[in-house]
Amino acid sequence: MILASYVEEIIAKVQAENPGETEFHNTVKEVLTSIAPVLEKNPKYQQAAILERIVEPERVVMFRVPWTDDAGKVHVNKGYRVQFNSAIGPYKGGLRLHPSVNLSIIKFLGFEQVFKNSLTTLPIGGGKGGSNFDPKGKSDAEIMRFCQSFMTELCRHIGLNTDVPAGDIGVGGREIGYLYGQYKRIRNAYDAGVLTGKGLNYGGSLARTEATGYGLLYFTKLMLADAGLDYKDKTVVISGSGNVATYAIEKAQEFGAKVVACSDSNGYVYDKDGIDLALVKEIKEVRRGRIKEYVDAKPSAEYHEGCKGIWTIPCDIALPCATQQELDLESAKALVANGVKAVGEGANMPSTLDAIEYLQNNNVLFAPAKAANAGGVAVSALEMAQNSMRYSWTFEEVDNKLKNIMADIYENSKRCAKEYGHEGDLLVGCNIAGFLKVADAMLAQGVC
Repeated sequence: MILASYVEEIIAKVQAENPGETEFHNTVKEVLTSIAPVLEKNPKYQQAAILERIVEPERVVMFRVPWTDDAGKVHVNKGYRVQFNSAIGPYKGGLRLHPSVNLSIIKFLGFEQVFKNSLTTLPIGGGKGGSNFDPKGKSDAEIMRFCQSFMTELCRHIGLNTDVPAGDIGVGGREIGYLYGQYKRIRNAYDAGVLTGKGLNYGGSLARTEATGYGLLYFTKLMLADAGLDYKDKTVVISGSGNVATYAIEKAQEFGAKVVACSDSNGYVYDKDGIDLALVKEIKEVRRGRIKEYVDAKPSAEYHEGCKGIWTIPCDIALPCATQQELDLESAKALVANGVKAVGEGANMPSTLDAIEYLQNNNVLFAPAKAANAGGVAVSALEMAQNSMRYSWTFEEVDNKLKNIMADIYENSKRCAKEYGHEGDLLVGCNIAGFLKVADAMLAQGVC
């Protein structure tokens, strides 16, 4: 009871000191309640106030981002970089450009990143950043001017051994290119390892684009195999149509599954014959269009406005790959009612806490985001390694390293869950595995 009271006290303190930051509150609650068994066995963490320190970012940077549109009008957006924890390496985490971005979302993502990066076993700490700028509907020139303004401030806070940003929602190869160009211009140095997700002709890594989606499938395939299941001939629903979703669809189809739905922020398409991935790539990567255009080329498919209905489609496996908190309790109930066997999180914390609880209580296999979508940051760290060596690995070499990393994450999560009395609960297991490495590093480095 004393231990439970201590954890509840820390959670209450975070909520009181960070009012209105619901996303951040939720992720802190999920992690801290999961690691209670660790604290019970290892009082040294409580004595050293590890929880009090680990929930507090080491640094929060907020700044204005002024930029000029093509008509000459000046706009101002908010910029953020939360450097959460550097106990095991330089801060590492993406930059998100989306109207929903605020301090709560960046802190939630940064906190998640600490444990996700720890799970990869690679030497990278946790951070996150971004802006409430919306790249949709903007010209290339407008996006370039925004990125240059954003990097003009950000460049003083990042570095090869300090903080290494990457892409996230709204930040792909185009944006990374503009950001890196401005960084190089200001710093007068070709520090290729300061940003990841770069183009192949200036320091990028093969398989980085595919890494998060592929990693999700590698992880969930292991989870399914332990339950005597496989992707072959299974019906799969995948939300999103961005980078993660696209390559999750690709690998699921390679594994013999039939993917019948995907979405974007406006709505979703259902294709009973199976999603035409080449068409999705044409719409989203070439035209930069909306997913509703899919039915123009495939009249037999259905388009539905709004995203929530995608979880009412009967499926064996559901992979939420769009954004945070997209799969709520009502959606979880619909999935269970339709016989879903497994849910794997491709986005960052896409399921609400009550949805996760409902899925687990109904014996649905659950692959948590911290573990299942760690493939992207893992290959980002491999990109950093290649930049340091001034060398490039082949696609097959990187992909094999990714498979091994995801297998290690799965085995470590499974082992920690069993060791601390929660056998089969990968959510608890991955939180514990991620926490232990960071907490031990913090202990070794003293009170800092």
